[in-house]
Amino acid sequence: MTSVFGVSAMTDAFYVAFRIPNLFRRVFGEGAFSQAFVPVLAACKTEQGESGARHLVDHVATLLTWTLVILCVLGVLGAPLMVWAMASGLDARGFDAAVVMTRWMFPYIGFMSLVALAGGILNTWRNFAVPAASPVLLNLALILSIVAGAPLFRRHGIEPIYAQCIGVMLGGMLQLALQIPALRRLGMLPRIGASLRAIRAAWADPGTRRITGLMLPALIGVSVAQLSLLINTQIASHLATGSVTWITNADRLMEFPTAMLGVALGVVLMPQLAAARAAKDDARYSSMLDWGLRLVVLLSVPCAVALLVFSEPLVAVLFNNGAFGALDVQRTTAALVGYGVGLLGLVAIKVLAPGYYAKHDMRTPMLIAVAVLVLTQLLNIVLVPVLQHAALTLTIGIGALINAAWLLVGLIRRKSYRPEPGWGKFLLQVLVAAAVLGVLLVWGARHFDWVGLRADRLRRIGLLAAMIAASAGLYFAVLSVVGVKLRSFVRH
Repeated sequence: MTSVFGVSAMTDAFYVAFRIPNLFRRVFGEGAFSQAFVPVLAACKTEQGESGARHLVDHVATLLTWTLVILCVLGVLGAPLMVWAMASGLDARGFDAAVVMTRWMFPYIGFMSLVALAGGILNTWRNFAVPAASPVLLNLALILSIVAGAPLFRRHGIEPIYAQCIGVMLGGMLQLALQIPALRRLGMLPRIGASLRAIRAAWADPGTRRITGLMLPALIGVSVAQLSLLINTQIASHLATGSVTWITNADRLMEFPTAMLGVALGVVLMPQLAAARAAKDDARYSSMLDWGLRLVVLLSVPCAVALLVFSEPLVAVLFNNGAFGALDVQRTTAALVGYGVGLLGLVAIKVLAPGYYAKHDMRTPMLIAVAVLVLTQLLNIVLVPVLQHAALTLTIGIGALINAAWLLVGLIRRKSYRPEPGWGKFLLQVLVAAAVLGVLLVWGARHFDWVGLRADRLRRIGLLAAMIAASAGLYFAVLSVVGVKLRSFVRH
């Protein structure tokens, strides 16, 4: 994306347009819906067996599908209003392009919400591979649209970035198609009712009513997070052209450890926490949370150190090619450092929040999210005039740390989570290893001219790979020396 399209009003327009269906997807897909659906499905499976779970899946799929059909129609019709609400600061050309691309891509939320339904089912049956692998198909489709679609559009006089819309839709269809064989093997492929009678029967199911009731506070909680993103995008659209793109590129690097660690742990923990809650096994419930939090600290702290002190080399090697220049590296790096400040919180939330959702408590995370949103926007008022677009990621990072700490204190106070012995020693061991790692990364960031090596791409890639390998080796070696037993983190 960055090499071919660079940073411009059109890339800002694409990222705004892509964020709109993603905003709704996180509400109706892996956001509020999954938070309500997975605990209820896990409890239903434990209490009523697979037959009861199958009926619940059929009814939920029916209601979700028809809701998504209506939502997609409204989204296509209301694209201009949504673009204005998210990024009224775009220039006329960028605004019109964002409207067109929103209309092309809005049905993507339908595919992805059904993918979230399928993923919730598969994860409850402890089948994690297919849901985890499916996003690769979106990436492949986007790459194909860049390599093949953009030149084709350019030859026919069409704005090349519009080809990305085709990639997004193709990726959504492929991800949904991948789920179907896995669901069929489990005997859990949903049967979607097409008649009014089937829809009424689905709505009358106590399980779907329970999910709907849980979704309402979860919907507010997730909407708060998306509202924060919407406000930040709106602010960025009024800053220098390219601000939305710089933040989005930094977001890609932040999302890598967040998804690899936080989202993956949350996906694994949610059904197991729900099952422990249904079985009234409080000790196992607390033990699973303790294990997840220790993994978060073990793996996210070194990632945060890397984002803070080694951000320019990461941005330069990954993005500083083709149309992406040295100024873009500088601006993206500034945004990435802000995310580094709060990475530990961003990852920890993905583990702590399921501790509430598994007990069907959607209200507490919602109230915390509302308070943090207010704090974040107050910080924006103070910091944006000084730090410009970089302030938007810094305030998100600070807010995430506060959110995670608040969730943690709440779980401890209600005695849902009882920290196991050894936390003090473990934190000291991780900090020692992270400090040694930081020394190496600071040296590597200053010793090589990462932007100046642009013309020598292979050497720059090789240097980055060597630094990453050396950093990982050093970090885990120091952990071993100070007494951390990595095998103790393996669970079956």
